[in-house]
Amino acid sequence: MDVDALVIGGGIAGLQSALDLADQGFQVLLVERQPSIGGTMIALSKVFPTLDCASCITTPKMAAVAHHENITMFTYTEVESVRKEGDKFKVLVTRKPRYVDESKCTGCRVCEFSCPVDLPHEFEGNLGARKAIYVPFGTAIPQKAVLDLEHCILCGKCEKVCPAQAVDFLQEPEQVTVTARAIILATGFNLTPMGAKKEYHAEEYPNVINALQMERLLAPNGPYGRVLRPSDGKIPNNIAYIQCAGSRDKSLGVPYCSRVCCMYAIKQAMLLSGALPLADITIYYMDIRAFGKGYEQFFQTARAMGINFVKGKVARIEQMENGDLKLRVELMDETGAVSEPIHDLVVLSLGMVPGCDLQQIIPVETDQYGFVKSPQPKIDPTLTSLEGVFAAGTAISPKDIVDTIIEGSAAAAKAAVYLGAPAAVGGNGTGLKPRIEAAKLASEAA
Repeated sequence: MDVDALVIGGGIAGLQSALDLADQGFQVLLVERQPSIGGTMIALSKVFPTLDCASCITTPKMAAVAHHENITMFTYTEVESVRKEGDKFKVLVTRKPRYVDESKCTGCRVCEFSCPVDLPHEFEGNLGARKAIYVPFGTAIPQKAVLDLEHCILCGKCEKVCPAQAVDFLQEPEQVTVTARAIILATGFNLTPMGAKKEYHAEEYPNVINALQMERLLAPNGPYGRVLRPSDGKIPNNIAYIQCAGSRDKSLGVPYCSRVCCMYAIKQAMLLSGALPLADITIYYMDIRAFGKGYEQFFQTARAMGINFVKGKVARIEQMENGDLKLRVELMDETGAVSEPIHDLVVLSLGMVPGCDLQQIIPVETDQYGFVKSPQPKIDPTLTSLEGVFAAGTAISPKDIVDTIIEGSAAAAKAAVYLGAPAAVGGNGTGLKPRIEAAKLASEAA
């Protein structure tokens, strides 16, 4: 398979890069390892500081990518290796079996309704349930089912009820070799592990959750339909946010600031104050870093709404018999006192780490934390150590959605310049470098 550009990652950065290149006439292959494109952003409730609907921004881009004549989309696909041969890249990808024929599946979900197996739903932060065969989420693209064969009991009910006869238990992984002239890395991020801070017992206490789980609780299509605490379904009336729970901590190997944690905690606190008007909401912080346009005003608005900001470091969390949580907080004020407030739900503001180990698939230089390292970080962060390979979004460093989208477009622009004008619009597709050299030779001859 030959394409002009390969975009690795189907989150908001990858979607933006693919659309920008395709709109210029380049043939693009978008590879995403999850069963649907959309990345983390499609799971969010709203975005800061405008509080716009996250899905309303992401879904149109997902649909545009899926229907663009110049974009081929591989979902549920892993990139195995990338090697450069001359001025092109040979990329080996593995299309994992869905055990459902995509060409036949209509997304009717009849198979899902017939399945007797209930499993934690990853898209819902494991707070909701899914079946062994399922469509990833309501606005998934492609709207195709995927069968989790590891947890399937092989009862055959899905195969019997499928009106399109799309279920295929005999599917095998398919390896595809792709030739591309440019690559954009938009591999995204993961949250720091829940259990990294042992003193918080996040993997033991059900009422200690992370921010992405809270996003799903706040979402109108979330697992419970409203905000409830996981252990007993109680409506929480005293909620705590713990900042820097996965960042700015050398003991966790993440000494850097993840930039967005303060703002997403403030956003969620404001949304919670609307969903639960009688709830007390406290944010325990070391520093509030409101770095972007309108972010300081957003912070001040939250304070005016009655959200309580306490400058202090949470040393540990203890669970009480009724499921409530007692925090030990070392106040960072002139008193230096220690307090032990009680909350019924605690949200950890976890930080960002790279979405994958890029060194395992492509020979680009990364920094000590695993993010893509640019040879000119202050001039152009989208450049990488490998000519023809560009990066965007949180593959480079932690950042917010606005900067991620901008870098997606910037990486596409750099890739377009590198590739030269596509044949579809009158170019020869030989790229910028040979044309510059030809122009120099012509000038010298003159």
